[in-house]
Amino acid sequence: MDTLSRDALRLGIDIGGTSIKYGVVDIESGALAGPLAQLPTPNPATPRAMAEAMRELLAAVELWDAAPLPHTAAGIAFPAIIRHGTAHSAANISDDWIGLQVNELLGEALGRPATTINDADAAGLAEASRGAGRGQGGTVLVLTLGTGIGSALVVDGTLVPNFELGHLELGGGKAEASTSAVAREREGLDWAGYAARLQDYLAHVEFLFSPELIILGGGISVRHAEFLPLISLRTPVVPAQLHNSAGVVGAALAAA
Repeated sequence: MDTLSRDALRLGIDIGGTSIKYGVVDIESGALAGPLAQLPTPNPATPRAMAEAMRELLAAVELWDAAPLPHTAAGIAFPAIIRHGTAHSAANISDDWIGLQVNELLGEALGRPATTINDADAAGLAEASRGAGRGQGGTVLVLTLGTGIGSALVVDGTLVPNFELGHLELGGGKAEASTSAVAREREGLDWAGYAARLQDYLAHVEFLFSPELIILGGGISVRHAEFLPLISLRTPVVPAQLHNSAGVVGAALAAA
């Protein structure tokens, strides 16, 4: 691979509660330039253990033909509120992260500059710019339906960070308590019942933000044919395209 094309490569890392996914991304196309690999998230996921995991995955990446240049930054999707590289919360990782400068700690482990981004923001940025929202101007809202509701707002290609729409109040409680994919399973809702819940939630966020496009992600999005035809909004609602690679791609884009 020539130097010019390698300049477009970035290492993307997506840290989850059970696994760390990683890959090399061509930031011009948004495509993976090699495999989407993973290793287990340390348990407990302390800063020291996570730094060791970063060194382990970097050693693997350096053996790939499409390894990024040593000076290029790595992007990291991280399960926390991130402000200027510092963690202000911790979800499914050690509370020891709160208040730490994640960019510095993990960048040192990776031997290169690191740019950290909230994990839902990373997936949203990827979908809005390189996935189902590619070419869409204006406001794009990406919602991930899973254990909770992850959310990202992208306006003319610019991310509004740390957007927590799962915590909106709906029906006297947090929206994600009644409308997440896990809520559907927990309550044994059929697809029509779930679509009615989702309709109320999506109509609410549509009224608040008037997006040009809503993208639904998360594992449930592969079953979109079961519930999307039952949703009626002014705004087009489409399923996500990048699925498991979204966090990795978005992290790499954040590092570009």
